[in-house]
Amino acid sequence: MIYITQLIYLNKGEEETFHQFEDLVLPLLAHYNGILMLRIRPTEQQVIERNTDLPYEIHLVSFPGEDDFENYKQDKTRGKYLHLKEQAIRSVMMIRGTEC
Repeated sequence: MIYITQLIYLNKGEEETFHQFEDLVLPLLAHYNGILMLRIRPTEQQVIERNTDLPYEIHLVSFPGEDDFENYKQDKTRGKYLHLKEQAIRSVMMIRGTEC
């Protein structure tokens, strides 16, 4: 099992574009055995300490293996909507892990 944590930072004013992208691509996770375990929109009040910009959203996704994750990234339907991602997202910090 692999775990992908993403801290997602948006371009100013592109929240709706981002929501549209998510609505179109998140359902595809199940086709590749992926599970959206957590989807969080943190607020300043929830943060105890930080030394970086606050992300718009934090995702924790799991896949049984690397092949499933790679196949999801290469999905043709997902590829049709990458222009929305590029328009909305300024940057993503991705952290990969496994269960210990």
